[in-house]
Order: sequence, then C-alpha cells, then structure tokens
Amino acid sequence: MNISRDEQRALHVLARGGLIRHERGAGGKVLAVTCFTHDGLVLESCDLQLFARLRKRGLIQSRGGAPYRISLKGRRAVRAQPDNAA
Repeated sequence: MNISRDEQRALHVLARGGLIRHERGAGGKVLAVTCFTHDGLVLESCDLQLFARLRKRGLIQSRGGAPYRISLKGRRAVRAQPDNAA
C-alpha cells in the first residue's frame, strides 16, 4: 500500500498509543480533528483531509463514538521507525 509521509507519521503516532479526537456537527459529519500522541502532545500535520484519507482506507477506526485509533490494517501498513523519545 502506498502511504504518504504525513499518513505514515500519523499512523506511527497512533501505533505508539496516540488517538484522534473528533468533533461532529449537527448532521453527524466530522467537522474538526485533533491528533494526540501518547504523551498528550498535538500532532499539527494531522488535519481533516489526512483524517479522511486514513478513515477511507480503513487504517483507523472508532468504536462506539470513542476517539479514533489505529486499526489492525493500519498496524500492518505502518513501517517501523526508530524511537526518538530516548
């Protein structure tokens, strides 16, 4: 699967325990998203267009209105990256 750099970055954050919080409008459409790392920091490169691409491909999922997290398909698609936290 061909995944862009921003998609790869977002998936890596989600694979490490991050999540995407979403806000819905009156019609149920997602109006805004915010991607948080496992440390609680915000990933600025994650916008509504990136969110839509990840969701359309099935790389992220939400269950019961909870924040979006990486799906099994997303875990398989993400490439390994060295951990720069240390």
